Amino acid sequence: MAIPTSAPLSADVFWADADRHLVRYAGAGEFTREIIDRAAGSFLYTEDGRKILDFTSGQMSAILGHSHPEIVSTVREQVARLDHLFSGMLSRPVVDLARRLAEMLPSPLEKALLLTTGAESNEAAIRMAKLVTGKHEIVSFARSWHGMTQAAASATYSAGRKGYGPAAPGNFAIPAPNAYRPDFTTADGEHDWRRQLDFGFELIDAQSVGSLAACIVEPILSSGGIIEPPEGYFAALREKCRERGMLLILDEAQTGLCRTGTWYAFQRDGIVPDILTLSKTLGAGLPLAAVITSAEIEQEAHDRGFLFFTTHVADPLVAAVGNTVLDVLTRDRLDSRATELGAFLRDGLEQIAQRQPVVGDIRGRGLLAGLELVVDRETKRSSDELGALVTRRCLELGLHMNIVQLPGMGGVFRIAPPLTATEAEISLGLAILDQAIGDASALI
Repeated sequence: MAIPTSAPLSADVFWADADRHLVRYAGAGEFTREIIDRAAGSFLYTEDGRKILDFTSGQMSAILGHSHPEIVSTVREQVARLDHLFSGMLSRPVVDLARRLAEMLPSPLEKALLLTTGAESNEAAIRMAKLVTGKHEIVSFARSWHGMTQAAASATYSAGRKGYGPAAPGNFAIPAPNAYRPDFTTADGEHDWRRQLDFGFELIDAQSVGSLAACIVEPILSSGGIIEPPEGYFAALREKCRERGMLLILDEAQTGLCRTGTWYAFQRDGIVPDILTLSKTLGAGLPLAAVITSAEIEQEAHDRGFLFFTTHVADPLVAAVGNTVLDVLTRDRLDSRATELGAFLRDGLEQIAQRQPVVGDIRGRGLLAGLELVVDRETKRSSDELGALVTRRCLELGLHMNIVQLPGMGGVFRIAPPLTATEAEISLGLAILDQAIGDASALI
């Protein structure tokens, strides 16, 4: 006899069902052993009454915090009015969002395709670049993450490449410019990113069959360990692309829409990409993504028969949410808020580094920060065990953290609280992190 759905299962039964029936999708990672019942603002609440501060904004997406009242209101109203359409039909929320994104972006970015996930938007961008250029080769960073669908996964190098057979032909990696662990240095030991970039493209030119279509990169590599290329890097990269007739695609899944202190991270560098992709932050946690390009590129793609016809392209429900996200970001000046809170967060992390010798580096911009753990500051030697211990201890103390552990790097915490967080909430997270690092370090 089936158990009524209204009767909550015990935690033991819940986890037995999860272990028995769910596909594990996080590689070697396991599900966090907490049953999340609800969320509000900067906090998650478990079924057994625990309150957990969310320092990742969900999957680095909920920039307005969880269950923001205006998002909740928009969803309720829009789902009752118009939720989903045949893909060839249009609604006002879709056209409004496309127009508003164009108005907030520099020329010539003015044509938008609204989709669901970051992987899907990158897939569409790469597909468009190949069609418009008539070429097929794609360049990305060696620490990149652009998604798990075919073209996006082929351009992803930080994880997920082993065991799935050949990637799409013509995908190449260039070194990620990591100033903390430089592979090219000047005479005084500083990171020589110009020589690194030249070397990277020398290798690309040696391997290319003459069909370089595009370079897709993140302004700050998040899954790569919060690696931020220095000022001047993206202007030089754009020139490398221009010399080879390539398009430049910027993936601002995590950096777009105020998180770094400007509306778009690329604004710091004084460049404009040929194609921009947005996701995560655009829906503030709901599945909304966008590909934005120039009228010229869109026209060429259309003339060549560009096809990206999906079930949820241009859906009105999430487009309405996107409009509300823009409303709140603009009205509450959350770009400035991210700058102010980011400085507060950075100062707190630097104070932790003064007390905790296992903190090797602090980096990032605005409310996207990285803290790298090492067991020896001189050698920068890392320890996966230390990172795992700190992560576990943080959760025990009521703080959810995410750590990136890649070969050749220390464990890097990705810290991305919502833009609506308070200084008190940031201080609470910093205090818990400080205690967790101290407790874990004593065990190593």
